[in-house]
Amino acid sequence: MLTFPQIDPVAVNLGPIQVHWYGLMYLLAFLGGYWLLRYRIRVQPLTTPVTPAQASDWLFYIVLGAVLGGRIGYIIFYNFDAFLANPLVLFKVWQGGMSFHGGFLGVLVTSWLYGRKIGATVMHMTDFIAPIIPFGLLCGRIGNFINGELWGRPTSLPWGMVFPHVDALARHPSMLYQALLEGVALWLILWIFSIKVRPRCAVSGMFLICYGIFRFFVEFVREPDEHIGFLAFDWLTMGQLLCMPMILFGVALMIIAYRNH
Repeated sequence: MLTFPQIDPVAVNLGPIQVHWYGLMYLLAFLGGYWLLRYRIRVQPLTTPVTPAQASDWLFYIVLGAVLGGRIGYIIFYNFDAFLANPLVLFKVWQGGMSFHGGFLGVLVTSWLYGRKIGATVMHMTDFIAPIIPFGLLCGRIGNFINGELWGRPTSLPWGMVFPHVDALARHPSMLYQALLEGVALWLILWIFSIKVRPRCAVSGMFLICYGIFRFFVEFVREPDEHIGFLAFDWLTMGQLLCMPMILFGVALMIIAYRNH
């Protein structure tokens, strides 16, 4: 049995200015993502929808979509009652709350907008960016672990972890499961899959299928949000509900990609 190390969420404290580890992980995600984007443009010039000079502009759109979409998605999917009671809760970012599915939709919309600007289709944009997204997910999940949030359900497995700020039970370190699956495993799968030139939509479809499956199964050991609980059958969580259309849409994209090919 392991014990959560109780990491101080504040990395740097400069009087009234506090720099949190979670914010630094977001910064690392965007800087690392930018480096990976430039690298992919350099080594796969035949598949890129953007030039090296356009990479920084696209990154700005991605950051905008991820942050705004993540916040709006969290409010809509996980805290809509609070929004109805007080719409200003949308702007209370210091209270926490970001949703991957909202951030994903935000990146999709902003990439579509930037693609229109430069004359590229949205699927061309998403096929190219998909192998880079898992690095950002990895950074985000490590940030969740440092904050001691998104813990799992009780377990008797030897790697169960006690989170003293929650209770004395050994629990699944589900945020680390997600870091390994959504971050490392998904990164390797998509990077290797995209080395060879694939039909349009195939890489995007692979991303949706793999992320959806990984997240769906981790939700079985992750503690559901206390204010939402289970949506149905005493096991269906909001995360699983949001992953179902991702998987189905991913399968549809793969069929379209290889049928057209």
